Amino acid sequence: MASAPLAATTAKQPRQPIAHHEWRHLANWLLAWVVLANLGYMLMWIIGAPPRHSEILAIGVVGLIVRTQVRWIQYLAFIGVSLYSLLNFIAALFNLAISSLLSSVGFFVELDPSQSVEYVIAGSAVILLCGIAWKALRRPASFADARIVLIAGAIVIALALFDQWMGAGMRGHYKRIAAADAPFESARSKSGLLGPAHAHGRNVMVIVVESLGVPNGNAELQRLLFARYKSPEVKAKFDLSFGSTTYYNSTTAAEIRELCGRWGDYYDLIEARDSTCLPAELARKGYETRAYHSFTGEFFDRQYWYPNIGFQHRTFGPELIAKGAGNCGGVFPGACDRDVPRQLAVQLKAATKPQFLYWLTVNTHLPVPTGSNLDVDRCGQVSAELREKFPMVCRQVGLWSQLDAAIVKEITAPDFPATDILIVGDHMPPYFDRKTRSQFAPDRVPYLLLRWKGDGKPDAPQLAVAGKAK
Repeated sequence: MASAPLAATTAKQPRQPIAHHEWRHLANWLLAWVVLANLGYMLMWIIGAPPRHSEILAIGVVGLIVRTQVRWIQYLAFIGVSLYSLLNFIAALFNLAISSLLSSVGFFVELDPSQSVEYVIAGSAVILLCGIAWKALRRPASFADARIVLIAGAIVIALALFDQWMGAGMRGHYKRIAAADAPFESARSKSGLLGPAHAHGRNVMVIVVESLGVPNGNAELQRLLFARYKSPEVKAKFDLSFGSTTYYNSTTAAEIRELCGRWGDYYDLIEARDSTCLPAELARKGYETRAYHSFTGEFFDRQYWYPNIGFQHRTFGPELIAKGAGNCGGVFPGACDRDVPRQLAVQLKAATKPQFLYWLTVNTHLPVPTGSNLDVDRCGQVSAELREKFPMVCRQVGLWSQLDAAIVKEITAPDFPATDILIVGDHMPPYFDRKTRSQFAPDRVPYLLLRWKGDGKPDAPQLAVAGKAK
């Protein structure tokens, strides 16, 4: 009989229901750390965007850690994780490592984001959301019930998994970073750019075109790619070889790919030399090596590392403009690419030594705005189909067409000297929306080799000079 009361006292007590204020605190927390911190990116699910599941998880963890802290600590944490998330998003969009993007922050003052409606809208949205978050964080969110913590964690994990599922169809389009064992290839190696003629001093030109991608199932883009070079006038002077090559990361990595024959970036070249790079190799053979870029030399420290890979002369946007190139706007304002080929041709014609000319373009960097002296408002003259279906692609193709026309005009001139020319993209065009981005291959860029026809007799005056240099 005595055991009955004991059994009653040791029986499991019923679990207390979650207090109403705990649910209210959870709702306040979700508003700030799930909704506001991710709302802008969630809206982009409709059109497509880089995956953010790791950022969603990181924001959720930080939010749980600081939920009991004073308001200003919570807000600083919110701003910190929001900035981290934004930088990761930008890095993924442009196929940059986050470390690469962070090292480039100092160069952002040279850009003009006001030229892009997309950037203005995005910047305004970020400021608005941060303002709303300041108000939202005034609401109590210091829930203590372990069950509420588990529910909050489950919601964050569910959102991260949903984000991963939404981006499943675009895997390979973002965060293209070369693995340590990634097999190397480049347009220079695949095209066989250097040949016997260069042992005797034939000129060499390499042009890296900003955001020139390989069309992916788009017949109109395929038709327009390198179309101007297929004319009888070009074919009379050059043999044409077309192809594509793998790319990783962004523009500076493409420069290292084509100029130095390896995966990597420029950071270790700011203070150290690499004598294996193509400019240094050709300089040892008696070539005069010149680098041109339509933007400033300060951007990505090109004025410092170009000499360290063998460029004896450097000419950047301000100098190109001073020599007669137009001034083109956009997010990256600089020299008009369409005016640079004339300056390259002048240099080749005046040279008394074999020339290696390298040129990195800039105007086709996304987003491509209207106006800004880019002459793309009537891009429908190049392709009415693209103007209707993909307006910004139309503007970008219009710039490529201008560039190609300017190059063709110079290289088909009767007095253009014997030169082998390699034209290659740096990376795919990093469009925001899924539909447009998928018009281009996610992992390859196109190239065209223009091989000079003939026996090299036009090079004869340069050979003697090259021989003396050796």
